[in-house]
Amino acid sequence: MIRAHHARRQRGRAKSILRILLVCVTVFAVSTTSVVAIAVWQTASKIGTGIQLSQLPGHAALPPALGATEGEVNLLLVGTDTRTGQGGGFSSADNMAASSGAGSNDVTMLLHISKDHTNATVVSFPRDLMVAVPRCLKPDGSTSAAADSVMFNTTLATGGLPCVVLTVEQLAGIVIPYAAEISFDGVIAMSNAVGGVPVCLATAVDDNYTGLHLAAGQQTLLGSDALAFVRSRHGVGDGSDLGRISNQQVFLSALMRTITGAGVLANPVALYSLANAALANMQLSDTLSNVSAPVSIALALKAVSLPRMVFLQYPTTPDPKDPNRVVADTGPAQQIASALQADEPVQLTGGVGRAAVAAPAGQPAGTTTPAASPDTATPNLPQASAPPTASSGVSLPPSVTGQTAADATCTKGNN
Repeated sequence: MIRAHHARRQRGRAKSILRILLVCVTVFAVSTTSVVAIAVWQTASKIGTGIQLSQLPGHAALPPALGATEGEVNLLLVGTDTRTGQGGGFSSADNMAASSGAGSNDVTMLLHISKDHTNATVVSFPRDLMVAVPRCLKPDGSTSAAADSVMFNTTLATGGLPCVVLTVEQLAGIVIPYAAEISFDGVIAMSNAVGGVPVCLATAVDDNYTGLHLAAGQQTLLGSDALAFVRSRHGVGDGSDLGRISNQQVFLSALMRTITGAGVLANPVALYSLANAALANMQLSDTLSNVSAPVSIALALKAVSLPRMVFLQYPTTPDPKDPNRVVADTGPAQQIASALQADEPVQLTGGVGRAAVAAPAGQPAGTTTPAASPDTATPNLPQASAPPTASSGVSLPPSVTGQTAADATCTKGNN
């Protein structure tokens, strides 16, 4: 018994030493400055053992990577609406009653980076999507039964991050080795880390549910305003979750332009600072629990140009059993799944979604909207997305909405 305990301690020490060596090698691979070394060490200290994904069916432990990760990348990002541990106004009785504990996966995005690191696809799955859910290990150690029709945003509370991963794997027909869960505080930290995210508003956005009130025009979103913006449903588009997805794509595209425009991905100090802000507010899968993994994925994403980074909404149609729910639009959904499985880029031919419009013609991405009143700005905005910029790939049907990270788009308020 003592010998076994000693062996476990030795293995634990070996893992700790390996992690320290990995951190050191990573530091010297990107820079020899002490500033970077400190940033890496601070980032590493925020990575725990991770949520178990490597033991799921079809999964395996992944070796640490130095530099950009090799091959294709599939990573699932889950945003929880839990109020637990968020502090501030979220600690009220009403907020805790609305969502606590694991919470609901109200935002679920699948990132696919191609094997050659030239293309990336980000698929957003609606919270109200009715899906088949496999058996999942519940927090109490028991196993939930498989079900044919379950509201997608209940999967996080049912079996944690692994259950969300297994469900999306069934939808897409791929293995997803990486996953992360981000809280409200994470959105705030990320927006602050880049100095704010500039977004264009075609009309004013007023949402009494999140307390968001923004005038039309260019707005730089920081902190709680950034969080309220990505959470807003009643204040954008048609007030639906599908509208919220297109609004989030406006924000994410602007965030990517901000990161690349400011040289964050090319600057080791800024990159680790951003990672530090994110990881402090994330729960990571065990496959991301060494410091090199998130950075390696970021370096792979760095190689993808903005026009080849496509954000799209998982295609749906109204659920015939419940008008407040949606089901997969089988044909287009299968096209997306096939493209992911074959590692092929996708090309959008449809519009930008319910809560977005293309920016005025000739306005470059990231510039300030010309001065205009809310009443006169909207009619001049084209209602279709900019022409697809990807030169090749699977052409998706017009019913699939979205945009590339290069497309300058504006949020349309629900008013």
